[in-house]
Amino acid sequence: MKRNPKIVDRIIEGIRSHQVFCIVGHVRPDGDCVGSQLGLALALKAAGKEVVCWNEDRMPQKYEFLDPSHLFQQPKPGQRFDCVIATDAASFERLGTVGGCVQDRALFINIDHHESNTRYADLNWVAGRAPSTGELIYRLLKTARWPITRQIADCLFTAVSTDTGSFQYSTTQPGTYHVAGELVRRGANLARICDEVYQSYPLSRARLLRHLYSHFRLTHDNQIAYFWLKKADFVATGADSSDSEGLIDHIRAIAPVVVACVFEEIEPELTRISLRSKHSEVNVNEIAAQFGGGGHPAAAGARIPGKPLAVQRRVIAAVKKALDKIN
Repeated sequence: MKRNPKIVDRIIEGIRSHQVFCIVGHVRPDGDCVGSQLGLALALKAAGKEVVCWNEDRMPQKYEFLDPSHLFQQPKPGQRFDCVIATDAASFERLGTVGGCVQDRALFINIDHHESNTRYADLNWVAGRAPSTGELIYRLLKTARWPITRQIADCLFTAVSTDTGSFQYSTTQPGTYHVAGELVRRGANLARICDEVYQSYPLSRARLLRHLYSHFRLTHDNQIAYFWLKKADFVATGADSSDSEGLIDHIRAIAPVVVACVFEEIEPELTRISLRSKHSEVNVNEIAAQFGGGGHPAAAGARIPGKPLAVQRRVIAAVKKALDKIN
């Protein structure tokens, strides 16, 4: 993955000419979002900048070990920043309520790897072929010659690892292994990252998994797997939205399944969908775009208004249409 030297240099110049920063991420932050925010924030603090990190939703518990100094804070409307940097957010709307809290700024920078990115900032570094935003932050720090400490290495390795499915997804490139190796060389604690991120799930998540395996459905000759997460399911299991991260991979892994889908109730007539594809010719980014969403060819999502069963029928029909083109 080649960087764009012109935009990267302009971003570094913009960062160096400002002092007070807010680094923001998307709603329902995942490992790439959190790791990218913190990796960049720590580098800027080491360079003498004032930095906070804001997200609409709280950080998932499994990533809290990355932020012992509590750089993540509750967003405060009306605060002014010299520079706001969005990481891993494909659109301004994906920032959620945080977007309205960071309007008073001199410079807005957008660093992301989603092909569907709407280039909503003053400076936009969008690398659609990059496997993770964490890899972009690593390259930014290297170009700027900012030190990559052990703590930064932990953050960026977590970002790269989680968004490549532990280097299993087809988006993983040779350069990704080089970046991961460099982060390990600089002190990334693989044992702790593995334990905290992949092997320390709360009991509430296990209850959600039980719900998943009891309620998922297959259709279209078992090529489509889907399940629903209702608000009542979270109440019954004691889980919150962060516990649902990665659940879709359990039905995606079923051998005949080509496309997996999770329908999650946000409001009575607002549904969040997550889509995963295992076939190079079934682009779920294009499917999500039909409903105002986006993402990557193999992983995408959207928020769709309407009655739940009507949303389900529309989405499943769109997936079937995409599958019929390859059958």
